[in-house]
Amino acid sequence: MRSISTIQVGGFSVLKITSSELASHLLEQRQSGKQITLFFANTNFVVQCRDMRNQMENEGIAIVNDGVGMDIAARLLHADCFKENLNGTDFMPFLFRRSSTPLRVFMVGGKPRVLQQAAQYVTQQLGQVVVGRCDGYDGIKTNPDLVETINQALADVVLVAMGNPIQEKWILDHRQGLHAGILAGVGALFDFWAGDKPRAPVFVQKMRLEWFYRLCLEPRRLVRRYTVDIVKFLNHCYHSR
Repeated sequence: MRSISTIQVGGFSVLKITSSELASHLLEQRQSGKQITLFFANTNFVVQCRDMRNQMENEGIAIVNDGVGMDIAARLLHADCFKENLNGTDFMPFLFRRSSTPLRVFMVGGKPRVLQQAAQYVTQQLGQVVVGRCDGYDGIKTNPDLVETINQALADVVLVAMGNPIQEKWILDHRQGLHAGILAGVGALFDFWAGDKPRAPVFVQKMRLEWFYRLCLEPRRLVRRYTVDIVKFLNHCYHSR
């Protein structure tokens, strides 16, 4: 996506793009038989995925901004701003709606129960075709031929929900062997689709405080991300200007 400008955040080239522009590009690439990998970069992504920066400097990989921390870094370090906040929870349903025909989706990651419920949501609520799924626990450990399974399912889209940096590493390690046109690391998306984790109320989302809502729900798991790791994030951004 060389024709679209980027902002450097923590050493990553993050696209300045709207959801409409991104969806059109992904669907056009798929239609032309080209593969594109999509990563949603928040502060945790910048901290956890630093060792993969060189692998991600590829025109077949699109990195987009997710969260207020990315906006703050862009304004403070570059006096610039992103066009729109992009996160997998909102963008993936938007992408599905923009497709003229249902997409064939293979889902990787999550707990078995969550994955099953999320797959039902994709089929019943989003109108897509789930052609396969593999949980991120025993499923992925006991399926050494997962790439072949995905290819045999003729998936258009592969969604990988295993958290940073595991999902990014899995995608980067296997992207060349996969035939699907769109690969995406989607974090906690399956939990939201399954109803296992609630999203913040709309007014909280509009205030850009969804991170705080999640911190209140899962303080033990997320407190380090929003304290120690934020300091690391800002340090990486400053030294990567």
